[in-house]
Amino acid sequence: VIWTTTPWTIPANRAIAYNESIAYGAYQVEALEEGLEFEPWAKPGDKLIVADKLAEEVFKAAKIGKWRRIEAIDCQGMVCAHPLAALDSHYGYSVPLLAGDHVTEEAGTGFVHTAPGHGADDYVVWMSHGHREIPETVDADGAYYPHVPLFGGLKVLETEGKKSGKFGPANSAVMDKLIEAGGLLARGRLEHSYPHSWRSKAPVIFRNTPQWFIRMDEPLDSAQHGGRTLRETALESIEATAFYPEAGRNRIRTMVESRPDWLISRQRAWGAPLAMFVDKETSQPLHDEEVNARIIAAIAADGADAWFTRPVTDFLGPHDPDRYEKVEDILDVWFDSGSTHAFTLEGRENTRWPADLYLEGSDQHRGWFQSSLLESSGTRGRAPYNGVLTHGFTMDENGEKMSKSKGNTVDPHQVIKESGAEIIRLWAAMVDYSDDQRIGKTILATTADAYRKLRNTLRYLLGALAGYSDEEAVALADMPPLERYILHRLQALDTEVRDAYAGYAFQDVIRPLIAFCQEDLSALFFDVRRDALYCDQPTALRRRAARTVMDAAFERLTVWLAPLMPFTTEEAWTLRFPDAGSNALRIFPETPAAWACPEEAARWAKVQAVTAVVTGALEVERREKRLGAALEAAPVVHISDPALLAAFEGLDAAEVFRTSQATLVSGEGPAGAFRLAESPAVAVEPLRAQGRKCARSWRILPEVGEDPRYPDLSLRDAEAVAAWDAARGAT
Repeated sequence: VIWTTTPWTIPANRAIAYNESIAYGAYQVEALEEGLEFEPWAKPGDKLIVADKLAEEVFKAAKIGKWRRIEAIDCQGMVCAHPLAALDSHYGYSVPLLAGDHVTEEAGTGFVHTAPGHGADDYVVWMSHGHREIPETVDADGAYYPHVPLFGGLKVLETEGKKSGKFGPANSAVMDKLIEAGGLLARGRLEHSYPHSWRSKAPVIFRNTPQWFIRMDEPLDSAQHGGRTLRETALESIEATAFYPEAGRNRIRTMVESRPDWLISRQRAWGAPLAMFVDKETSQPLHDEEVNARIIAAIAADGADAWFTRPVTDFLGPHDPDRYEKVEDILDVWFDSGSTHAFTLEGRENTRWPADLYLEGSDQHRGWFQSSLLESSGTRGRAPYNGVLTHGFTMDENGEKMSKSKGNTVDPHQVIKESGAEIIRLWAAMVDYSDDQRIGKTILATTADAYRKLRNTLRYLLGALAGYSDEEAVALADMPPLERYILHRLQALDTEVRDAYAGYAFQDVIRPLIAFCQEDLSALFFDVRRDALYCDQPTALRRRAARTVMDAAFERLTVWLAPLMPFTTEEAWTLRFPDAGSNALRIFPETPAAWACPEEAARWAKVQAVTAVVTGALEVERREKRLGAALEAAPVVHISDPALLAAFEGLDAAEVFRTSQATLVSGEGPAGAFRLAESPAVAVEPLRAQGRKCARSWRILPEVGEDPRYPDLSLRDAEAVAAWDAARGAT
């Protein structure tokens, strides 16, 4: 007894599969269920062979009320008759029982009817037992071929009209014939997950068809292959290719190592033709360069349709058209896509073969990446690319696939309309594209914040560098410590950014640059040097040095960010240098190795550790309303660690702390001083600054008013204003 959900495949039956690990028994029907409204097909005295574990379930379905097990059954070597043999001699062949691991005792009868032309498991078990003949029962239109007895012409699947995509009358017709032949035990209705086309949602049936393959393990005769097979050539190419991320190498290697021969034909009404003729006597393709030349010329003149519309004599020339069959199959579209390198890269100006990089989703290890690899390995002896980059898929903020029906899609046009195209680019640069990435309003808001930080940095630099020229530049040897530190950071970032771009690691470009702009420039350098920029004389070394470093930072930030924020960096560059050409055409400037100064990096790590304690102390004072702005303070900072104290050598502590005055003292400090657990060697007394407030710098200093010319200014500011007034007077 076999059980199937596809009765239409019974005419194609060639075997019955069983599992050697399943216990089978022969059972005799003793009696049927009582009180039935119809007469079951089973009869008392019938002998049925089923899996022991499934016997009760089978007999209930057949309305059998009483049965007994006669004996155990060894299925090896058993041969059956086809259930339709009594109705037509065509089905008079023997049906062997074949062992197969795909047979289970979870449901059914423990036996699986095997139609090798209509199922993968069926095909494999049939071929593995040495059988080669595969019957053809269903045509390309979803109907039985005319030569199929009892069912010729009946539709298995409707392909036209209102019923298109539905099952046709074949299922019912087969069941009717099984009843007529006495071969049906029971039937019922159920819904199950039948294969469907993911595009049209229509059911899909499996049918065997002759196909064209490219052998993976036959030595290639081209001199460039050196006797290697296509598989060997492809595997060597994989090892010679750079993969981003590296995991892609193992993924595609595993697929190529285990893949069967390459199927390149399809039976569809559209596509690039497999333009070949086959000798009807030998079944071999016709190899004739003159025929190939005529085919190429016709397709060049009239397109691929010429193969289907022109008479065969246009191609065959002197060859007998009755001897050759024209192949009507089309090329698999993956072969088409795998050939793109040949006509997009070769023979064109301003490009070259192989490609530097192939870029696509991670599913293309099985698709485009692999078809390109195989096609090029077979025709050119290597991959058509030097590198392969793969990315994941874009999900919504909750990690769910986007769907219009769910309403969770993100429209790029709407994002661009609301926030600008740079936000989309920056989001793409910030995510880990090697995995599935998420996007949504909250994530885009975070991206917009990051963009704002970068844009504001460039805006600040544009303002601070107004009027700057190379004559103002300060030599490296004359740079103050803070400027030396920022140059050190630029030098380190130069290496980091170049390496990240070389590896297509855009996250490792944008995130360090955001951190640099936010932490090193905005929170430290700009904040500390704001006073010098606004209040020092234009000729002052400190101000000139700051602007020299800002110029170096602007030059590099605009070009480092150009691939990721092209509009913003173009705007910033052309605003400052309107006659210097496009920022997009610049190359990365060389960053001097001499800028590297790990000593300054170590110094400023210590300085910022102390500054964090001072800032914490001032925040408490502001919260308690004992102080307002930091410029009202004159902290006394006690430092018990000599290394921390030494880090301030040559620095103006008040400038570093952004206070009006500051005093550094060696020692533990008083018990009531402010401390942070992470910096036990630092104690701060947040005292109020003494003196008057400078009307220009707002610093509170005792010296304010000492210069009688400018009674509201500190001495530094008085000198700066005097120089400004003198310059205006001279003009």
